[in-house]
Amino acid sequence: MVKTVGYIILLISFLSFVMILIVPWFGFSKLQLAGITTGLIIVGEILFYLSLFILGRSFYEKIKSKLKFWKTKTNDSNPPLQSDLK
Repeated sequence: MVKTVGYIILLISFLSFVMILIVPWFGFSKLQLAGITTGLIIVGEILFYLSLFILGRSFYEKIKSKLKFWKTKTNDSNPPLQSDLK
């Protein structure tokens, strides 16, 4: 039951980020649009971290492993030295 609540909160978090793309089409003024967008970002972040807290460390590790491609290796990013080319 707790994991289900965690997944529902995670889904609501992602929906709040999707709503950021949809809100400009509703015809709000610029000031209202800025406030709604800021509120959606804050709510999305809070709900995302709350869902990570509820789902536990294993779910966090799973997300982190999926994003490993963002991390570059230090050996590949450094150009070879001239002494290495000989």
